[in-house]
Amino acid sequence: MRKSAELDGGNEGLRVQAGEDVQDISLSEHVYRHLRRDILNGVFAPGQALKLELLKQHYGSSFSPIREALNRLRSERLVINTASRGFNVATLSVEEMWDACEARILIDCEALRRSLLNADDAWEAQLVAAFHTLTLAAQRLAAAEDAATNTALQETLEARHWGFHQALIAACKSSWLMELSGQLYAQTERYRRPVRAGRAAYRTAYGPERNVDDEHRQLLDAALTRNADLLVQTLTQHYRKTAQFIEEVLTAESLNKAMPRSALG
Repeated sequence: MRKSAELDGGNEGLRVQAGEDVQDISLSEHVYRHLRRDILNGVFAPGQALKLELLKQHYGSSFSPIREALNRLRSERLVINTASRGFNVATLSVEEMWDACEARILIDCEALRRSLLNADDAWEAQLVAAFHTLTLAAQRLAAAEDAATNTALQETLEARHWGFHQALIAACKSSWLMELSGQLYAQTERYRRPVRAGRAAYRTAYGPERNVDDEHRQLLDAALTRNADLLVQTLTQHYRKTAQFIEEVLTAESLNKAMPRSALG
């Protein structure tokens, strides 16, 4: 992301440019977005203390925007308070991961059914466009020689992956369902992204027997035919396959480190 820091008096404004989009955001919003992204990507380890001085140096900000960002992330359950009134990254737990996955299924499947009821040509066009841009991002990352370390391509793919899933439920006409879906997405992403990161081949990141691109195509096809039952079933399987993959990776890492299972959470 290219950014120019244009401080706007007491509001500490930032003018951020990402691609063709330019946004005027506060410095606290800027810190929040970057800290949230880094937590989701595993830059800060689960359980790691988030010391204000470290974050101040890392993000080039004063303490006030950092505290505001941490409090917002605490409300999203991405960070937790400590006994000393500090902040830690929330720990990982296989049990909690499955809880978040199943809650996400409940919310997103209800949003899907409502979205199909309200679906029109505009919704369909946006969904097809979201799928197309996701496919392009996946193809570019798969073709990149440095796919495992190309942060820009990975971030583009993650943004478009999120955009596709949002497009599926965009016509649900419920701000609460959309907000809850976003929160649960973040909870599952903080497990998915780190365990997938660093795998050399994008298309086999989840194992050679799984083709995530095909799963997204199946979601699109079910949505375009307005088959609500098939779409809900396909999405449920899609989420649970990812959760199963995460559990297998976390369990394997635990065994490799000779850690007791309780140490995962």
